[in-house]
Amino acid sequence: MRSTPHILVINGTKVRRPVFFLGAPHSGAELLARAVKRSPGFHLTAGRPDVLRVTYAFARQPSIAERGEGAARVLRDAYAQAWQVSARACGECPDECREMGGLPPRPPGRPEGPASAAELPGPCVRAQGLARYADASPDLIYSADVLLDAFPDAQLVQVIRDGRDVVADMLADERCLAWFKPGLANLDTVFPNPFFGVEDHTDRSRWPRAAAAVKCALRWRGSVRLSAKLRLQVPEEQLATVRYEELVDRPRRVGAELSEYLDAPLSKSALSGLVRAGTRDAAEPGVGVWRERLTPRQAAQVEKVAGTELRRLGYPLGSAD
Repeated sequence: MRSTPHILVINGTKVRRPVFFLGAPHSGAELLARAVKRSPGFHLTAGRPDVLRVTYAFARQPSIAERGEGAARVLRDAYAQAWQVSARACGECPDECREMGGLPPRPPGRPEGPASAAELPGPCVRAQGLARYADASPDLIYSADVLLDAFPDAQLVQVIRDGRDVVADMLADERCLAWFKPGLANLDTVFPNPFFGVEDHTDRSRWPRAAAAVKCALRWRGSVRLSAKLRLQVPEEQLATVRYEELVDRPRRVGAELSEYLDAPLSKSALSGLVRAGTRDAAEPGVGVWRERLTPRQAAQVEKVAGTELRRLGYPLGSAD
């Protein structure tokens, strides 16, 4: 039973049907989010500090997120701050969020965090004319239930990508790998652990000796299992699922379907050129890149851990090819 609607007014606009992008790390959700961010009428944020503090607390301590209206209120308050349109608020945006909006990165050597008054670049969007709010912060998949409690009319967009490609990109991302450090892996206090994809004692016992590819595969497996549960629990009009491979092959078609789902006009060219099938650039994810980036042993490890989910989602196993 979802909570009753809560009226949140930001920048003089009532927040109605906010949009949240979900997926495993490097699933491609950020590409869809970029298209929405660059479409008129939307204010999309990603990685604002207030939001990250709350969502990672929920992700790493699921019991906190089960505290009903209290958890929903905390999350609403975080977005009430994150969605403010001002030079000061937008000065907290990470470079990834700025890039989504087509803004230049921070000057070289400039640390992350709030900018001084002289450094403030100005908002990436004008408050006047805003109609919809959205967020594409990482790892929102673990807060989906709280998002729907906080915003009962929210629309979720989840992106599914071949787990082997996901693992290949995770292995090249120091921030993803940092979660596996002993000081951050909270398996001794949280078990089962959805964030790390550790669901039973077999997973738990092999974790200390597991290779990085195995740990990445567990995270992907856990994420897509959560996505499957969402599909069963959330009304169709509130959840859209996009295949990354479809996004790469037919970006305009995906954009048109997303526009229809959101009932909002998106730029026809918003997705064109954002992805290229088969790219081998580690900074720009592609389709089937695992065949070149993963060793045969790593590919076999991923398929052993997540083979059931790969097959269920229609990704044929091929590490032995």
